[in-house]
Amino acid sequence: MDWYTSVIELIDMRSFTSVWYWISLAVLWSTTAHWTLGVPFDAVTRARRAGATGPAQEDLEALVRLNCRRIVHIMDVSGIWVIGLGFFVLAGLAMLGFFYRLEFAQAVFLIGAPWSLVALLSVRHARVLMRLSIEGQLLCSRLARYRFFNQLIGLTAIFITAFWGMWHNLSATVL
Repeated sequence: MDWYTSVIELIDMRSFTSVWYWISLAVLWSTTAHWTLGVPFDAVTRARRAGATGPAQEDLEALVRLNCRRIVHIMDVSGIWVIGLGFFVLAGLAMLGFFYRLEFAQAVFLIGAPWSLVALLSVRHARVLMRLSIEGQLLCSRLARYRFFNQLIGLTAIFITAFWGMWHNLSATVL
């Protein structure tokens, strides 16, 4: 019975006390910060080091063009439905989490709401990059600035989630 209890404690389904929730939160935001508009940031770093010309810059521009075109196409074809479904899910999670006090819904909302901000920023930046056809070092600096805003949103989201999780755990009657 001791082994079974240890496994159940390891896979705790309460969100804010589960180590798996915090690991998934960290992995989500580190992945979001690394993949800027679907382009790995090491490609931006390689292109910046190589200068304005060369295969690294060409690869970066091709990846940015491809991913921006894909994002803009998805939003042009089904953007209203994606936004509507996203707001519906977020509103449902907010209602379940904060009105009905369902901890799992609170945890998913605290992941989904800031992530939706990053998605909206991605669409905006993809449209700007497609419209202006930015290339070279200016493209690298734009992607670096966009990555900074992703990291800022992620840092704020982690701080708010950690604050809410600590408050939730300290105010729980289980303790």
